[in-house]
Amino acid sequence: DYEELRDALEKLSLNDASFEYKPDSSDALGMGFRLGFLGLLHMEVIQERLEREFGLNLVMTMPNVAYKVKKTNGEELIIQKASQMPDPSEIESIEEPYIQADIITPIEYLSAVNELCKKKRGIHVKVDYLDAKRCLVVYQLPLAEIVVDFYDKLKTCTRGYGSLDYTLIGYKSGDLVKLDILINNDVVDALSVIVHRDHAQSVGRALASKLRKLIPRQQFEVVIQAAIGKRVIVRETIKPLRKNVLAKCYGGDITRKRKLLEKQKEGKKRMKQIGVVEVPQEAFMALLRVNEELEQ
Repeated sequence: DYEELRDALEKLSLNDASFEYKPDSSDALGMGFRLGFLGLLHMEVIQERLEREFGLNLVMTMPNVAYKVKKTNGEELIIQKASQMPDPSEIESIEEPYIQADIITPIEYLSAVNELCKKKRGIHVKVDYLDAKRCLVVYQLPLAEIVVDFYDKLKTCTRGYGSLDYTLIGYKSGDLVKLDILINNDVVDALSVIVHRDHAQSVGRALASKLRKLIPRQQFEVVIQAAIGKRVIVRETIKPLRKNVLAKCYGGDITRKRKLLEKQKEGKKRMKQIGVVEVPQEAFMALLRVNEELEQ
């Protein structure tokens, strides 16, 4: 499958030079590729083409950016994905890339653009009125806040009339944390994200709730947790499928019924220890929609 995906990406890149790709790997998902797109819609188009034209079954994960991490021992790291983040006790500071966004919009949509940028942790720089109908709005924004859906939301709030041009302006220190998602105490590294500390609780709750709806019920209990380091901040539980072991036990001794229930309980406990929970593709795509749901 890896070789087929590589060949498919090579062929697609010949007639669409607007996306980039390079090899990558994940403990949870194995070998794959890191891809760069023009936006969420472009990503969905490429995914659909890969599946339809090349017959591939793909798993898409959350986009991410490069962070600078300074450790307590003075070492500096460039972190490309959340799974590479050191233990919180070893981190002195985290810096994230910032961009300067030049947004041209009709004046009537200026307040909507300001609201969108503030939700994305934007720092207002200036507003220039170009003429009687248009203005230029300048914001400094974390790159991580615009790589997923910012352009799509900008087009929506300006009825398609807004335009965006941005340039990287360097790194700024931020109160950022790594949010891990654990399924039955195992970290799913592909679901880990780096978020602002103020948003960690709401993002963790939204992710855990979404996963509880998407992961199929098993013969054993499935526990979904969102954690920062070793501190669990959110927990959701998927109840196990239950077989009525007393169906053929008519009337009779209560002790026998209790033994049957205890035996079932022990069996489910063993299954939980050795059972493997399959995370569906929809769960990884849910990461892309979490911010959208939180802002509604």
